[in-house]
Amino acid sequence: MYRDLSPTDPLTFVGLNDIAGMKAELTLAELHDAMDLAWADIREGRAFGGKAVLSLPEEDFWQRSEFSAFRTDFAEQRLGWKLSSLYSVNTEFAAVKIIGANAFNRTQGLARSTSTILLLDKLTMRPLVVLDGTAISASRTGTYASTVFERCLAHDRTISVFLFGAGPIAQAVIACLNHVGSGRIRELFVRSRGLSGAIAMAQELQPRTAIRLIPVETNARLRDCTFAITASNARQPVFKDDELCPDAVTLHLGGDEVPESYLIRALRTGTVACDNLAMVSHRGSQSLALHFKRKGLSLETVGPILGLRDMSASPDWYRDGETPVCITCVGLPMLDLYAAQATYRKYLRLRALTRST
Repeated sequence: MYRDLSPTDPLTFVGLNDIAGMKAELTLAELHDAMDLAWADIREGRAFGGKAVLSLPEEDFWQRSEFSAFRTDFAEQRLGWKLSSLYSVNTEFAAVKIIGANAFNRTQGLARSTSTILLLDKLTMRPLVVLDGTAISASRTGTYASTVFERCLAHDRTISVFLFGAGPIAQAVIACLNHVGSGRIRELFVRSRGLSGAIAMAQELQPRTAIRLIPVETNARLRDCTFAITASNARQPVFKDDELCPDAVTLHLGGDEVPESYLIRALRTGTVACDNLAMVSHRGSQSLALHFKRKGLSLETVGPILGLRDMSASPDWYRDGETPVCITCVGLPMLDLYAAQATYRKYLRLRALTRST
């Protein structure tokens, strides 16, 4: 039961400084435990949720005189200017995450996206706590990489990994892979829009990462990698099908980053999965959903007929054998809920210990 979160308690604001001050951030082990519980409850129908996204037209942004001079700097990446709401419940709690995002923020020294999580008591739907969810959101997204690594590459020899992106999600991916696979990942190549971004991230993370991080400018080493992850904000595919290892496992955490030729090959000869078919289909911003949408079809409708697998429905979604694997994840609201409740419970335990001493 959850009497440590009494619905009669006053609403408490807990921000990053409060969590850090109490040293209540989840360790990677605690985070993965929370995600394991989330996936189990999702598949048993004990946790469910939805996602709503309001995407704003880029043209409205660039027409403003103070921003127009920067437009050419964004020729190769999407603004991703949007307001999103992710909502979910489980047997004890409810949560709403609000995300504001615009890639232009980086030119102002700000994060591309900022998340705020409201945790509520499920029975009363009364707010319990407001959390700064930006770091929580990145961390739970990073666990997709460790989940896929453990399921799809459990029996593989020592491997190399290729990561597209150098933002907060990419950093979380590296941390999670280091947590579960440092003994079996030989090297991890990092490619960003500019080599300087990849170098900066590698230099920052290498001292606390057992995996060797190698910044690269091209996809020349992609074919040597069994596992490839896209976590960028690119406007177009970031690799070509013939650049991939033929039976590579690919995980897509961004937008329309995957070439159609690869999707067709994976659909015909390999395993294609989503964290949730309906949510990926409804969001309609990632390569897999767009592949069917451009043909006048719906991923949600056609997917089950073609044998696409749903991570939310079964733990047996991963591959068996040396065939290509293509996995698209939109980010499940329920994962935010479980990360938030675990963080808040840890905060309350530590606060109680502090007050009792």
